Amino acid sequence: MRDVRAQATLNLPDNLQMNSLEGIRILDLSRVLAGPWCTQTLADLGADVIKIERPGAGDDTRGWGPPFLKDSSGSDTSDAAYYLGTNRNKRSVTCDIATPQGQALIRELVKTCDVFIDNFKVGDMARYGLDYASLSQLQPRLVYCSVTGFGQTGPYRERAGYDYAVQGMGGLMSITGERDDLGGGPQKVGVAVADLFTGMYATVGILAALRHAEKTGQGQYVDMALLDTQVAMLANLGANYLVAGQKEGKVPGRSGNAHQNIVPYQVFEVAPASNGVKDHLILAVGNDGQFAKFCAVAGQAELASDPRFAKNQDRVRHRDTLVPLLETIFMTRRKSDWLSALEAAKVPCGAINNLAEVFADPHVRSRDMVTTWDHPASGAVELVSSPLKLSTTPVRKDFPPPLLGQHTQEVLQELLHLSAQDLDELRKQRII
Repeated sequence: MRDVRAQATLNLPDNLQMNSLEGIRILDLSRVLAGPWCTQTLADLGADVIKIERPGAGDDTRGWGPPFLKDSSGSDTSDAAYYLGTNRNKRSVTCDIATPQGQALIRELVKTCDVFIDNFKVGDMARYGLDYASLSQLQPRLVYCSVTGFGQTGPYRERAGYDYAVQGMGGLMSITGERDDLGGGPQKVGVAVADLFTGMYATVGILAALRHAEKTGQGQYVDMALLDTQVAMLANLGANYLVAGQKEGKVPGRSGNAHQNIVPYQVFEVAPASNGVKDHLILAVGNDGQFAKFCAVAGQAELASDPRFAKNQDRVRHRDTLVPLLETIFMTRRKSDWLSALEAAKVPCGAINNLAEVFADPHVRSRDMVTTWDHPASGAVELVSSPLKLSTTPVRKDFPPPLLGQHTQEVLQELLHLSAQDLDELRKQRII
């Protein structure tokens, strides 16, 4: 980090609130989800994120609607909800990096930045002279993060990477969905988890590299791949296969809403609601003590002492015997009855809420997981909040997701000291 930053943080008034990453500047050439998810987290923590977008078009997700943000008259704006959900607290600058003049602007901006992030295909940045080898000559402390589908090395390196395909290639769809013997088949997760996890891992990698740069003055290259991340997030199922499955010839498959290693840990149907509609709840028994408490609530204390079910490893082995017994028991009461009794006994359980129920939930609201932003096109707009809650350096709420090119003049004058005449000339050439 630049020395002026350290000086600027000394002798602050007691009432001045700082952000964790205040003074860190990030040049963000990423778009869609994985990269922007990373930079949104860093922006929330106080980094100055300058989002570079194509003139006249911008981030692809601006057009990924409906729904679109409504303006004050109720008409659709050009920004989709998808874009709004991943670009808060950033400044937008338009720049055509396919032109020599645009590339020159990026190189000048890099000299003022600590982090550079992109998610272009392997080799694209080198063709523009914006690769790590080139930019680190201009800014030795630069942390350069590339997010791609398959990484900078390996036989798939030149393939385009998409979350959906990576969920399939990385094994997630083989373990997600109903059991095949019950009519199941490959199923993706409802949100783009490979993108989201890659964005979060990239955030961690960037923060670690910034710490190293702070101590040594040396930047580094962070190579993030969606497929790597997807393989890593197989977690216990990946470990199951490597430790035992490949030796025994057993490959984990889909198990619906049940857990592969814990029983009972799944969805159960309960007695229908008062309107006759089917209802369900989640039972998440994580240890033998919780199972005993559940059995007591269910009026079936003998199950906890049954040698087939007393320990989790026994319940896993006798899953096909125990689960049908529990299915019958759960049908004897309604969801509200079960939830109140199980919660009182401290047995982990939960409802299955739709999104309307999620955002109306009093606990979600009390945790400030919805925030209202003053948007220049629409006025007040509600968005999902950051889940990070830091006691001394809380996340910030400075900028709503920016309009396309909203900060172009501001940033280029502030950082590069370009004149109004310089900016007009760049606009005439459609560089910005």
